[in-house]
Amino acid sequence: EELRRTAAGLVIVHPSLKDSVPTGAVAIVAPRAHSLFTEILDHLYPGSTRSAMVGGRDDLGAPIFERDVSIGSNVVIGNGVEIGRGTVIGANTVIGPGVTIGRNSVIAPNCTIDCAHLGNDVVLHSGVRIGTEGFGWLDHGQTNRKIPQLGRVIIQDRVEIGANSTVDRGALGDTVIGEGTKVDNQVQIGHNCRIGRNCLIAAQSGLSGSTIVEDSVLMGGGVGTSGHLRIGAGTTIFGRAAVTKDWPAGSKLGGAPAQELKDFWRELATLRKLAKGDRRG
Repeated sequence: EELRRTAAGLVIVHPSLKDSVPTGAVAIVAPRAHSLFTEILDHLYPGSTRSAMVGGRDDLGAPIFERDVSIGSNVVIGNGVEIGRGTVIGANTVIGPGVTIGRNSVIAPNCTIDCAHLGNDVVLHSGVRIGTEGFGWLDHGQTNRKIPQLGRVIIQDRVEIGANSTVDRGALGDTVIGEGTKVDNQVQIGHNCRIGRNCLIAAQSGLSGSTIVEDSVLMGGGVGTSGHLRIGAGTTIFGRAAVTKDWPAGSKLGGAPAQELKDFWRELATLRKLAKGDRRG
């Protein structure tokens, strides 16, 4: 259905989908469409993942700083970087080419930021990694060929990210963290995730690629999600839950796999009763 609605001028599709290509679009039909798409990306963007690490992008100008920017010792700043007024950059931080950071933000020591746009009043604690390559591979179990990760990370205003957390950049689109969201220490946010506004994500949680988290979601510690799912606004997820499917707004979830909290407690109570019965026997 999505293919039938596309406005793209050219699409790469598996033979089984060729009849769904809309009129006016040019179709490249290939049995291994994803593999061909990856080859095209490699051809169009050769070495794209290396350029940032060696300070590339000669097409960008010198960094631009507004007033009252403070920069610590041993900071590396790439071409085309823009940093807003009153922002503080801690020691040993590396900022890749073309990154923008808004006003009154605080970047603690030993952070790396690449392929990213940060808003105002953003706080990154020590060791945060923004814009790392997403975990995307083809031919699993054979060549494990890397899929180029060409997107960005968009961090909106008033976001805070705890120490040693990682936010991967999108494959083609963007990974987005909405304004006012707070992320605890040691959290992994995969490529193309879209997190809404005013969410709280506790330590050691992991969001697989393309997870959509709507506004005001609360995640306890150690929550994990499968990829390509949606968690509705205002949902509460108890610690160590494993979310494997879509959930509507206002859900309360627990367990692995995650289920409605009342069902989780009922199941746990039943197991305890069975265990007590076994001991009496």
